[in-house]
Amino acid sequence: MTLHYPVMLFAAGFGTRMGELTKSRPKPLVPVAGRPLLDHAIALVQEASAPRIVVNTHYLGDQITTYLQGSDIAVSHETPDILDTGGGLKYALPMLGSETVFTMNTDAVWSGPNPLTALQSAWDPEKMDALLLCLPKENALGHKGQGDFISDGNSPAERGPGLVYSGAQIIKTNGLFDIPQDAFSLNVLWTRMIEAKRLFVISYDGHWCDVGHPGGITMAEEMLETYGTV
Repeated sequence: MTLHYPVMLFAAGFGTRMGELTKSRPKPLVPVAGRPLLDHAIALVQEASAPRIVVNTHYLGDQITTYLQGSDIAVSHETPDILDTGGGLKYALPMLGSETVFTMNTDAVWSGPNPLTALQSAWDPEKMDALLLCLPKENALGHKGQGDFISDGNSPAERGPGLVYSGAQIIKTNGLFDIPQDAFSLNVLWTRMIEAKRLFVISYDGHWCDVGHPGGITMAEEMLETYGTV
């Protein structure tokens, strides 16, 4: 399946939970199973034949820019301040060139079906402004919270303990322009979509590991050994 929309990969964060591993390199370049985290995300996007890929950067962003040299991946560098997910996506929209986009975090590793094609298969723009890919807590390795969203799979989602948000979604971006701040979380837009009953979630049929802290590296590598790659 070829993706209909461009993909934004979030790679601008400071990675403070990684401790010494991110003192001199950005978290997306921390290796997991012999390749940088960023490579794991890019492989998923390329496998799904996205029409365009944009990576945002801030902390030690020159290293990511250098790493991507020679590819057709565009870099949206946030300076002087980091813009968070909502502000970062809004800033990158001219590069993405689409009102509807996929977004994906780069600090997770997947084992199972391609998450982007899973989203596209379930996307219904007539009733959805965003579709978030989530997981049952038992399949979300490294996640210690109570979950993020509640949904029966057919009705609009609500916030609450239940499914864990994976960091992958399809989202309509026109609502970003109604938010005056430069730096803000996508949670601001999600809240408005929830109120309008236009935010939906689906459950991922596979495993996912949060690599936001050093222990996540080992968990992700063990997951890949146990369940295989995408």
